[in-house]
Amino acid sequence: MSLRMMEAYLQDPFLSRLYSEIRAAGALRSISVDLTHSCNLRCTGCYFFAEGMDSHHMPAGGEVLDRFIAQEKSRGTNFVTVVGGEPGIYLDRLKKLYDSFSISVATNGWLRIPYEGFENLPIGIAVWGDHGTDRRLRGSGHLDVFARALANYRDDPRAFWYYTTIPGYAHEIEGVVSQCVRNGNRVLFNYYNDLSSRGTEAGGSRGFEAVRREIDRMIRLYPEHILLSSYVNRVFSSGRLYDQTWGYDVCTSLSEDTGLTPERAHNGNPYNPHFRAYNADLKTTRRCCTRLHGDCSSCYDVWQHFSWIILNLRKHLGSRQEFTNWLTTMYMFYSINRLVDHEEGLLTEIHARTGADLSEEKNDGRRPDLIPVEACRSGAIQTKTLDDQNHSRRR
Repeated sequence: MSLRMMEAYLQDPFLSRLYSEIRAAGALRSISVDLTHSCNLRCTGCYFFAEGMDSHHMPAGGEVLDRFIAQEKSRGTNFVTVVGGEPGIYLDRLKKLYDSFSISVATNGWLRIPYEGFENLPIGIAVWGDHGTDRRLRGSGHLDVFARALANYRDDPRAFWYYTTIPGYAHEIEGVVSQCVRNGNRVLFNYYNDLSSRGTEAGGSRGFEAVRREIDRMIRLYPEHILLSSYVNRVFSSGRLYDQTWGYDVCTSLSEDTGLTPERAHNGNPYNPHFRAYNADLKTTRRCCTRLHGDCSSCYDVWQHFSWIILNLRKHLGSRQEFTNWLTTMYMFYSINRLVDHEEGLLTEIHARTGADLSEEKNDGRRPDLIPVEACRSGAIQTKTLDDQNHSRRR
């Protein structure tokens, strides 16, 4: 029955094209790796240090990394998400992984990863708010990390912004996104987890409704530059996927050797049987990408929510629209990670098919491309706050 339903949905030429490109790219057998325990910044609320992951030290010399690469190749690994610490500190180690697997890297943006030798590397650059907020949370109050990263990756086709949005700062989103777009880059969104207990303006308990609505507005403003569909945004911000509520019992990105309890392995919810999240020692693994032992229900990592949707294909076979929601989610994951070739106009079509009303911009009539960068940077221009008084609780 499921196969017949998929065949019927794939009569749509657009869906058939997306599906064919994914099939041609092949199935992923993925892991995540902390390239190093070191970082040149101390961002407020960074899970890596909040969870004590820096206690696992990167081994000296290259022999351990060489053995690790050989081990993972023998296991069949073909895709690696490289995190840290800050991977940009150790380009020689990053190059070894780049030459051995398809990889994606997350960076704070302070150091530029050169184009030469990393020509097809997807680079996710962190930003947590406008220049003032980002400086306060990531730059110890004085480093304008956002400004430096903009300069480092101007018009770089490899780069996209990994914008961690904060519940009480929805009004900053348009200014940040407009600068990223003017810089020649695309934008993917994440949600801030208040691991440093900054208070109600940053905590997930406040709810992400205003942020969700503002991200949807950015999709309408910049459909060719936003790497998150309205559907994924809705699942991500609500923590709901059909009859499931986000948490350990449904997370699909658990280390198969250490992260899966017998109860989770046999509760009927899908998971990635290959996945491991390696610490910087390249020997030990942790429960998942972003947790050693914290509460999974408070995890707002976008990649894990992508995986949640992708591994639940069967839930999305009830209608053509549901299948479209699933297929476009998977395609965007492949596209972000440069596993399929991006074509102009494709993102606009995906957004139109997954719930975004691209016919007009609902909130105001301003041309977003004409917002001065200097005004965004100084905070002189702010967008309208979208009903900040009524926030829904995510969990």
